[in-house]
Amino acid sequence: MRWEPIVKSENTRKASNLGDYERARREFTWEQARSALSGLPRTRGLNIAYEAVDRHAFGESARACALRWIDKHDEVTRISYGELRELTNRFANVLHDLGITGGERVYTLLGRIPALYVSVLGTLKAGGVVAPLFSAFGPEPVAERLRIGEGAVLVTTPRLYRNKISQVRAGLPHLRHVLLVGEGEAQPGTVRLEDALAHASPTYEIAATAPEDAALLHFTSGTTGSPKGAVHVHDAVVAHHATAYYGLDLRPDDVFWCTADPGWVTGTSYGIVAPLTHGATLVSDEGEFDARRWYRVLSEQRVTVWYTAPTALRMLMRHGSEPASRYDLSALRYVASVGEPLNPEVVVWAQDALGMPVHDNWWQTETGAIMISNFPGEEVRPGSMGRPLPGIEAGLLERGDDGRARVDQGRVREMPGADAEGELALRPGWPSMFRGYLHDDARYAASFADGWYLTGDIAARDADGYYWFVGRADDVIKSAGHLVGPFEVESALMEHPAVAEVGVIGKPDPVAGERVKAFVSLRSGHQPSEELRGELLAFSRRRLGAVAPKELAFDDDLPHTRSGKVMRRLLRSRELGLPEGDLSTLERT
Repeated sequence: MRWEPIVKSENTRKASNLGDYERARREFTWEQARSALSGLPRTRGLNIAYEAVDRHAFGESARACALRWIDKHDEVTRISYGELRELTNRFANVLHDLGITGGERVYTLLGRIPALYVSVLGTLKAGGVVAPLFSAFGPEPVAERLRIGEGAVLVTTPRLYRNKISQVRAGLPHLRHVLLVGEGEAQPGTVRLEDALAHASPTYEIAATAPEDAALLHFTSGTTGSPKGAVHVHDAVVAHHATAYYGLDLRPDDVFWCTADPGWVTGTSYGIVAPLTHGATLVSDEGEFDARRWYRVLSEQRVTVWYTAPTALRMLMRHGSEPASRYDLSALRYVASVGEPLNPEVVVWAQDALGMPVHDNWWQTETGAIMISNFPGEEVRPGSMGRPLPGIEAGLLERGDDGRARVDQGRVREMPGADAEGELALRPGWPSMFRGYLHDDARYAASFADGWYLTGDIAARDADGYYWFVGRADDVIKSAGHLVGPFEVESALMEHPAVAEVGVIGKPDPVAGERVKAFVSLRSGHQPSEELRGELLAFSRRRLGAVAPKELAFDDDLPHTRSGKVMRRLLRSRELGLPEGDLSTLERT
């Protein structure tokens, strides 16, 4: 079933940044988008932190609020653009004093606290590469990502260091410095960031970074093998700025709240960079999700543009429309979501509860910025990802038996016309496109064919050019906004002495989108029991944190391919009562 479109008035369309969609697409160029930014003074370079902070930090705009941070106790701290410039200068000087040179990787393992924004932007000023991590990850996923990226510096808290880093640090030879933020006991081999900042100079000349210099390293999980480190460059800021303008309707006088976890690409692209490039005020809430708290933040902070995840919206929807009516949400003019498919019901609920629909959009870690969107002032089709942004060319490619685009002698076939379905693909050339997978050129090359970037997502397109998400060509699990690689979960459980083999799938969940379920075969001498099930779930939580399985079943006859791989697709089909599909590769016993 497809829901009735929610139609915007002509007045709303004229007032949006986009204006006329077709005209915007005809007239847009990326060179024009670059001209909206300043570029580094005295050089022809480009630096994300300069565009986000320093170019706003002089004259009257220096006193404008850049960051409005709400701590767990509802205390609000305001940091102006001028103050943020000085703090990030100090951090850049801290890195310089530690001997960190351009191109070295600085990891952040932090929640939403001011030090996160200072560390990310200060690193970019210094010419370093920022690699954000989920604070909910367990020790092994954190250590693996630090090893892959050869992290030189880690910024974290005493508690997170003690629980996730101290026991694995000996296996991280490239990690030369750990900077600790906030209260907690001093830890051997670490530096207190507050002390280092206090002694650092508030002036700094930003490194002469070029547009193609590496700036960001975002990890994304795959179905097999280790996590992939997608490399993005300083030129990505051009897309951050332009897509926030068109896809989020962002303006300098906006109060913008992005609820994404800072360890996720959205938490960097739109939780830090994009709103600051527009000179907007960025709201950051340290607290965890709570319906009343979130409504209070929207009301008290007079949020005008809100970017959040479908999981959070579904959780709010569970409380109905009445709670929203208790708060003054009159400042709110635009709501958008990303991270997983957005249920049509949520779009319609928001129209009733918030007085406006949710504008879903689509993009990936690899794309670095929004690619497809339901736009302000345009018709919103509940359940649709929307239409491509100006500067983005999307298409659907014919699929082969494996579900991916069929590549025949290097050529692919685009599916023409309306009601087409295939693998969603994009023509390369937008500035935030990833430039490689770190240390994995073959994997990067396999992401392209015949002049297209292959997204791995299956989509449909209607007669008006709106795209509709169908599913993943592979089996990465999307749970509560996290991309969960089954291989990582399986590997962690395999470390338990009772476990012989594991298969992991995602099950539909009305709130989280999908929940992780593990099927476990036991080693000889171990018997299934409720006690062992609880032990294995706790074991995986200690290692994986938030991405650990929520369900676990014992199965001593896991289905395999003839090459020995557990057939996750078949496990999922059997669990959900779906057709088992092609079993030609199933190992027969």
